[in-house]
Amino acid sequence: MSSITTPPAPSRAAILLAFASLYIIWGSTYLGIRFAIDSMPPLLMAGSRYGLAGLLLYGFMRWRGEPAPTRKGWGMALVIGVCLLGFGNGGVTLGEQYIPTGLAALLVATVPMFLAVLGWLSGVSQRPKLLVGVGLAIGLGGVYLLARVPGASHVALPGHATLGTGLVLTAALVWSIGSLYSKNHQPTPSPFLSGGMQMLCGGVVMLLVGLVRGEAQGFHFSQVTTTSWLAYVYLVTFGSIVGFTAYIWLLRVVEPALAGTYAFVNPVVAVLLGWAFLGEVPGPKMLGGAALIVVAVALVVLGGRRKKLKD
Repeated sequence: MSSITTPPAPSRAAILLAFASLYIIWGSTYLGIRFAIDSMPPLLMAGSRYGLAGLLLYGFMRWRGEPAPTRKGWGMALVIGVCLLGFGNGGVTLGEQYIPTGLAALLVATVPMFLAVLGWLSGVSQRPKLLVGVGLAIGLGGVYLLARVPGASHVALPGHATLGTGLVLTAALVWSIGSLYSKNHQPTPSPFLSGGMQMLCGGVVMLLVGLVRGEAQGFHFSQVTTTSWLAYVYLVTFGSIVGFTAYIWLLRVVEPALAGTYAFVNPVVAVLLGWAFLGEVPGPKMLGGAALIVVAVALVVLGGRRKKLKD
């Protein structure tokens, strides 16, 4: 009689380390993106960033002996990569041309709300309670305040704050959809090989879209500044390889809404770094919107956990 060996439960230290990676590293990537797109085309930067990171991680895991993925696995990786990276990261990268880094991070704080509601609608998570509805209403108020924050003068393309806000909110929505899909659709048993595949797929899609948008026209590598290159290297190594694989792994071992709590801390880190390095001084509307969104996400997540505990 054969026995099925279940993988050991992840240690608390491993989970805490993964969350720390998301909280701190991903909070700093908003500033990294801002520095990178100062002299690089946005989608070509984002696509090559994830394409390179995915190629390195995929190649390393295959070299370590991981079996080749199936065609079905590549199909799943393509869907997840397009949602999380093509729409998710690509939308944020485009949005940061029009709005400050801190505002972009605050808008991405809607991800846990999307995860809680869409998770319930798709059957992945428990049905939200009244507390969640209150949180959603408060969150909409926070987003409204943030959307009324005037565009900063130092952004790449000032005067289009509404477009930037819409891009980032759409990115947060599609990122949430991809996260929920990845919960039950794993391209391979290895989260690291899967992460490499998803980064490869998402990166290639962003590169193609960037080329169709004409981002390569008139672009020369000689125009890229040292600051942009340093930011790019940081985004490839820490932001993509470390941060993204930590997120993919967490989606497998914890509830999706809990994995999405990185959006609580990221805005704080992003706002502080934007204030320190870019002079993005948060005004009353941004602070008010930030406070409402933080309260909203907390209510949504706590409401979902409360329901689960009662069951």
